[in-house]
Amino acid sequence: MNVKAATASGGRALYGAALSIFMFVLSTIGGLFSAITLGIIAAAVTVGAVLWMYGRDLPNHEQLAQYTPPTISRIYSGEGRLMDEFARERRLFAPAEEIPDLVKQAFISAEDKNFYLHAGYDPVGMVAAAVDAARGGRLRGASTITQQVMKNFLLSSDRSAERKVKEIILASRIEETLSKEGILELYLNEIFLGQNSYGVAAAAQTYFNKPLAALTIEEAAYLAILPKAPSNYHPVRNVEAAIDRRNFVLREMWENGYITRGEMEEARAKPLLTVQSGHYAPFRAQLPPRDYFTDEIRRQLSQDFGEEEFFTQGFTVRATIDAEMQEVAAVALQRALEKYDRSQGIWRGTGETIPVETLSDETAWREALAAVEVSRDVKLESPWHPAVVMEVAEQSLTLGVEDVAGRVSVPREDIQWMRGDFFDNFEPGDVVHVRRMSDDDTGDLIRWSLRQVPEVQGGFMAMDVNTGRVLAMQGGFSYQHSVFNRATQATRQPGSSFKPFVYAAALDSGYLPNTIVVDAPIEIDQGNGEIWRPQNASNRFYGPAPLRTGIERSRNLMTIRLAQDVGMDVVGGYAERFGVYDDMPPLLANSLGSQETTLYKMVAAYAMFANGGERVEPTLVDRIQDRYGRTVYRHDQRDCRDCEQFATLSPGYGPRIFSDREQVMDPITAYQLTSMMKGVVDRGTAARTVNLPVPIAGKTGTTNDAKDVWFVGFSSTIVAGCYIGHDRPRSLGRGASGGGMCGPVFNEFMSEAIEKYGGGPFEVPPGGYFVKIDRYTGARLPDSASGEHVVSEYFRDGFDTYAGLGLGATVIDGGFAMSSDLPLFGRGQSDDDGGDISREVQTVTGRKVIVPPRATFGSLSSGGLY
Repeated sequence: MNVKAATASGGRALYGAALSIFMFVLSTIGGLFSAITLGIIAAAVTVGAVLWMYGRDLPNHEQLAQYTPPTISRIYSGEGRLMDEFARERRLFAPAEEIPDLVKQAFISAEDKNFYLHAGYDPVGMVAAAVDAARGGRLRGASTITQQVMKNFLLSSDRSAERKVKEIILASRIEETLSKEGILELYLNEIFLGQNSYGVAAAAQTYFNKPLAALTIEEAAYLAILPKAPSNYHPVRNVEAAIDRRNFVLREMWENGYITRGEMEEARAKPLLTVQSGHYAPFRAQLPPRDYFTDEIRRQLSQDFGEEEFFTQGFTVRATIDAEMQEVAAVALQRALEKYDRSQGIWRGTGETIPVETLSDETAWREALAAVEVSRDVKLESPWHPAVVMEVAEQSLTLGVEDVAGRVSVPREDIQWMRGDFFDNFEPGDVVHVRRMSDDDTGDLIRWSLRQVPEVQGGFMAMDVNTGRVLAMQGGFSYQHSVFNRATQATRQPGSSFKPFVYAAALDSGYLPNTIVVDAPIEIDQGNGEIWRPQNASNRFYGPAPLRTGIERSRNLMTIRLAQDVGMDVVGGYAERFGVYDDMPPLLANSLGSQETTLYKMVAAYAMFANGGERVEPTLVDRIQDRYGRTVYRHDQRDCRDCEQFATLSPGYGPRIFSDREQVMDPITAYQLTSMMKGVVDRGTAARTVNLPVPIAGKTGTTNDAKDVWFVGFSSTIVAGCYIGHDRPRSLGRGASGGGMCGPVFNEFMSEAIEKYGGGPFEVPPGGYFVKIDRYTGARLPDSASGEHVVSEYFRDGFDTYAGLGLGATVIDGGFAMSSDLPLFGRGQSDDDGGDISREVQTVTGRKVIVPPRATFGSLSSGGLY
């Protein structure tokens, strides 16, 4: 009993002990579980609190779905050739589907090998980065491509825990909003890859001058190493580090299964060939040099759309330029400017020098010469090269020429046009321009010839008279020498080229082509004790003459009397209607073109004479499309009603184009004025220099002291204008004239333009009839009359050639009296006959004065001369 009891008692003790141990273990496990559970809950609450706290004011990640990165705006010619590009950041946007898999794989291997597996952030990568850091390895951020997108687009680049948390939160959110390909598209178009290149498409062009589809494996791998620090992997300065890193990326691509081992080894063995190392031509070298035309487009579109929009929104601009005619225009203007400059006999050179000590080392002087900023865009006769004077000898100069091997010699005979002792102008180290003179037939070298950029400047512009499309624009001798566009930015006195607007106002006011206007001395009291005595260019007086003569011979005194009679307020209204001026004060001197305007406005205004009086707006741009190809601007708003049925039109018939443009002047007035300006070219002030195979109308202009000279003219298809003058106005010298200096520029250009665009008789509007008139007296002649004095004038129906203001009625004197004993020139006498005779005349005040061969013009600028 006792034994059994003891045994039972021992068993209970053991059981109790075991139960105690079990309960202890159980309570311990329970405690641990509770602690872990509470820890997890606490951690979850903490993480939740952190996520809530940092996730409250985060940027809206959904905006990335509509993100449009800043991209390059590009300008194309009418033939679709790229002419120029403008951008804040040089980026070409490439949709994900157009980015080759090879490029995507290279960047994924370099930046985020688990990109297609993670949910925006990579915990495994973070742990690996932490372990590496704990072992003393390189500290790395372990950011995924998605996180980098968030940092680049929505967050700052500061290194902080707060930014990292926000980055992870946004990365997980964007993964729910965009596809992996969408995220990759944002990344590959946004990243900066050095050399002012943003995005892989621009970088491929910058480093290899290739489109993305043409990149090789090793080239794609090189681009993939650039996001972290482009300057550390420069293909020339840091070529060894760049190749090492590129080869690392190639190995990663192989380990990730994107390329084979053979492809990896072949790519790793290749050198790094880039644009920067000189193995490929730069993309910019394929573009023409920037010129006045594309820069004016930049200026105008920056004003119309805003500069920020133009430089960032990736516009595709189709320019109106005719590249062939643009070159003709540039050469024609340059030829005239150089001809005048060389006639002055003054050598100025470039004003630049390089150190004399570099001349003994070819590499040194070539590097120094390349760094000098002088014009390199002139191709007058042949390309102009920068050169440096090496040696000055008795009969020649020895030069080192950029891009020409060896040295060249310029003989003394080449610079005989210079005044003084020619070679006193040169010293070793002087930077000059030189061109190669060669035989036109064989191409053999005749000699090297010194050249200089002229001091005198000018502008030229040509446009279609019906559409306003500007075909050519040259704003000076050389864009690289001076970017100031004298065709659009220079405001100058148009001189007598303004006179057609006075005559247009008169013709629309009821005057007839044979209305007689007095050409005689005028004195005008300016109210301050000074008298303005305007003169004709010849310093002569011609008495009563028809309106036509006033235009053809550019008679100042006739124009002033006509303007006085019509009213300067009416003349000013016409000038403003045609866009020559925004506001023209009614000063009588303005009738002679004394108020300043631009060549751009004058050419556009003349186009309205040529097209029958329809308003036409000049444009350098046909069409603008946004980055998605949507048209946001189209210049030509005319309606082509038969274009869709063009293929079914009968032979010989073209589509009909309808226009609802404003009629700014009566078509008959436009034709009458055109006919008069045709006389300027046929027998007037432009007859000596403008000689073309189709009818041409136009008007010369020469301001006081010949500070500016002009010619604006047109055919039935093209209107063009030229002005020449110093940027700081001063006299071009005795004998300078619009016909003599600008006429040849117009003639050279239009000779080519007519071959390309044609031309013919000016269209005669309905509602009138022709009558033969004596151009000296305005008298009506029989239909059979012929001779140099006969001109066929066009009159409106219902207007008798002798009614109203015609001959036999009132003679227009503008209210200024004419002395009865005024010596007048005879019938048909030229302006050039007897110009050296002084004569006594009686003014309106009764005072007798001696008119010298070259009269003064008083204290008030009279604007135009002839």
